[in-house]
Amino acid sequence: MPKTLYRISSVLLLIGGLVLVGFALDVRHFLATPLEFGSGVRYIIKPNDSVHSIANSLKVRGILTKPYYLIGLAKWKQVAGKIKVGEYQIPAMITPEELLDLLVSGDVIQHSLTLIEGWTFDEVMRAVNDNQNLTHTLNDYSVAEIMDRLGLAGQHPEGRFYPDTYHFTHGTTDLEFLKRSYRQMQSILAQEWAQRAKDTPLKTAYEALILASIIERETNVDAERAQVSGVFIRRLQRGMRLQTDPTVIYGLGKKFDGNIRRKDLRHDTPYNTYVHKGLPPTPIAMPSVKSIHAALHPDSGKSIYFVAKGDGTHQFSETLQQHNAAVRKYQLGGKR
Repeated sequence: MPKTLYRISSVLLLIGGLVLVGFALDVRHFLATPLEFGSGVRYIIKPNDSVHSIANSLKVRGILTKPYYLIGLAKWKQVAGKIKVGEYQIPAMITPEELLDLLVSGDVIQHSLTLIEGWTFDEVMRAVNDNQNLTHTLNDYSVAEIMDRLGLAGQHPEGRFYPDTYHFTHGTTDLEFLKRSYRQMQSILAQEWAQRAKDTPLKTAYEALILASIIERETNVDAERAQVSGVFIRRLQRGMRLQTDPTVIYGLGKKFDGNIRRKDLRHDTPYNTYVHKGLPPTPIAMPSVKSIHAALHPDSGKSIYFVAKGDGTHQFSETLQQHNAAVRKYQLGGKR
């Protein structure tokens, strides 16, 4: 090879080597240098997003300066197809390599929604519809249509969903959320029914659910749940009307203005337990597991009456005379 060509080749090789070294150092510096984009951001990866679209999106948002380096790293580490869908919290001062590890890990943000004991189905749906982290697919559906979508066509929704705090990822649908809550209630109800007291007069788990919902609305005091249950069970066994205000209120629906009157106690609805004997046709609210347990394990006392004392607790009585005295004391201020 002529000396001139040899020198040119040597120079080109040297330049090429320097370029490669420079490129390698630039890549190494990029991957190890924390990204500077503020105090942290939330980023959502959708099902059809590729490593290319993700990297370019991160550049547009000012999080990543050299997206092609991240793409190359993902392919070199053979994780380009392993990035998990979901919502991520990208912390400040994270390096590009740490960012890629985060997106592959699937460590997505968990959101939560709490369903409260004693809520009605209307209250459940308001909470679900108001949650911005759920994907809403049921907004225009009637209650009957919602139950149909849940695979529960023709069934009444009240009491069938379990009150609890549920954690879920961004994009979970309202339908998926309700299915999860329904399955939770079914599981707990089945467990409690299997361990029920042998002498319970309740014939089905659904009857237990109905009674539990009434107990839930009658008392928030754990120590009283079994006592309230005992009163209702004894009334059922004796053929007495339950005469419980929460069922009357539920039957009134939107007509209830916050005050229950004598005429309301006489107003004939399927839920008026002052008018009809036995349990109402459906639950009236979501019961807690404590109320379900109480419905299936009532106390063995003799009381068949109770009245609110005004402090959240109740006075229980065995006779009508005792009950009337308690009513005068706690609700009529001692007046006859």
